[in-house]
Amino acid sequence: MNQQLISIVEIAETHGKHSQSIHKLVKRLGFETFRQKRDGSRGQQVLWIALNDYEELKRYLDDQNDRRINLTDDGDSIGGVFYIILLEPELDPGRIKVGFTTSISERLRNHQTAAPFSKVVGTWPCKSLWEKTAIDCVTQGCEKIHTEVFQTDDVEGVVFLADKFFDLMPTGIGET
Repeated sequence: MNQQLISIVEIAETHGKHSQSIHKLVKRLGFETFRQKRDGSRGQQVLWIALNDYEELKRYLDDQNDRRINLTDDGDSIGGVFYIILLEPELDPGRIKVGFTTSISERLRNHQTAAPFSKVVGTWPCKSLWEKTAIDCVTQGCEKIHTEVFQTDDVEGVVFLADKFFDLMPTGIGET
């Protein structure tokens, strides 16, 4: 694996949290996880995330401690935005990344490390719990390339479906 990783166990220890809590948060924020052995794990595989995802997770944990993150009334769903990002606008204008984030500027900056010409096509106020349903809705007819990465011949059509989906959802949710 060519990217630097950090284990969920190490993150939990560093932040004084339970591993299960960190794993739920990683899943909710949509970070890709990897399974591999960790020194001292007696041969068991543990979950890891990319170091750049950890930087965003760390900011979230700090914000959560400061109570600056907007938690919705159910206390379990983070408010933020659903986004559509063009990964290679010039070379491959149909390759998009969709997902949820609490900070679109940070998410775009993270993507630009691998795809420097990435640009945001659109954002919509969203709860983290809506992410998977929104992805399924807006990527109808798209080819799945990777986790939350799709190929489409009609980016405007994807934006149209996102507009329709979020028009049906409650308002008052948003990035802090």
